[in-house]
Amino acid sequence: MPDCPTCGRALDAHDRHHRFTLPTPVLDLPDREHTPGTWLSHGTPQESVMMQVPGAGAFVRALLPVRLDGGFQITYGVWLGIHPDQLPQTFAVWWEPEYADLRLDGVLANEIAPWGLFPTPAIATVRDPDHTPYITSSPDPLLVKVLTHTWPHEDVLAHL
Repeated sequence: MPDCPTCGRALDAHDRHHRFTLPTPVLDLPDREHTPGTWLSHGTPQESVMMQVPGAGAFVRALLPVRLDGGFQITYGVWLGIHPDQLPQTFAVWWEPEYADLRLDGVLANEIAPWGLFPTPAIATVRDPDHTPYITSSPDPLLVKVLTHTWPHEDVLAHL
């Protein structure tokens, strides 16, 4: 594959996905996802779309797309921290037709370089019933800028 004339990186490094394994609050726990009482929606955090960890909170997977110059995009697979009371209802509709109407209000639970963004308020909604919810809005001006602006390659790719 040819290199990008703008940043010199391989072009296939521009359209990619970066999936966080654990939310930052879980990384800060001594036993991480092995903390007694942890619940995962699937066998491992990498496979899971939801988790609840004592001392850290309840989390749901979401996608955060970031547009790059030249029509490229990085999509971050982030964790959204939600109120624990939302988790049972989210789980109940995840594989049902009602999933299409799911809206989650929470906070980004991962540090996303170069912006930081942890713990920034965010709203996730379902764009496609076959995909994880997307971070679609926020009351935070920086996250709105991340969602709506196009970023130079090097500003983003250098941090992955």
